[in-house]
Amino acid sequence: MPNKTTFAVPGMDCPSEEQAIRMRLADETSVQQLRFDLDARQVEIWHEGEAGPVVAAMQTLGMGARAVGGTESEAALPETEEARQRGPLAIALGINAAFFVGELTAGLIASSMGLVADSLDMLADALVYALSLAAVGSTALRKKQLARSSGYLQLGLALFGLIEVVRRFVMGDDLPGVTVMIVVATLALVGNVVTLLILRKAGRGEAHVEASWIFTSNDIKVNGLVIASALVVWATGAAWPDLLAGAFIFAIVANGARRILKL
Repeated sequence: MPNKTTFAVPGMDCPSEEQAIRMRLADETSVQQLRFDLDARQVEIWHEGEAGPVVAAMQTLGMGARAVGGTESEAALPETEEARQRGPLAIALGINAAFFVGELTAGLIASSMGLVADSLDMLADALVYALSLAAVGSTALRKKQLARSSGYLQLGLALFGLIEVVRRFVMGDDLPGVTVMIVVATLALVGNVVTLLILRKAGRGEAHVEASWIFTSNDIKVNGLVIASALVVWATGAAWPDLLAGAFIFAIVANGARRILKL
């Protein structure tokens, strides 16, 4: 029968502290399961035996952790974080895969580098969610390896996009379809907001879920940029705002990859 000890952790106010706690407790063989509440700055720890070793481990982190309410005996372990992560990640994968196809098609029809760039970003995200699903239930080392792979993937797509932007600047490009750009980018923005809401159910802090959150947050910025560039194309009657937007999008993509590789 497992025991549960709840800790108040005043210094835990972002996913980086949560990840530090996970890494520290990974070496404690008595720890069976963790559940975090960043808003309340609390963590529930299910463990075998006495709470002493767990309390000592938490205190070494320097976040002011202290046990509250004593240790309680539990009849069984609650639903695992892995089980909660699978559903949201699968839905996010479906959303991003669908928008990749839709945006790529619309971008080619409208001759918009911004939409093509956004579609490739959606593809990167879809692959990231696939990697995240593969990471669910894996070891901490495996999760980090998959998060790193997704970072390299996004970096590669960013470099490919920048090369394409340069090619279009040199070769010239048709005026993109403004209406298509605005409509499709707005729909993609709504899709990404929905994805973020879904990812909240998966919980943040795990390296692979954090990677998914960062990528989707970047997408919302990208969608807004595509809409803004479409308005400038309409105002100027020139294609260069769309190409500049594409270049900037891939810079954002590359920065997202850099952040993931630092996790």
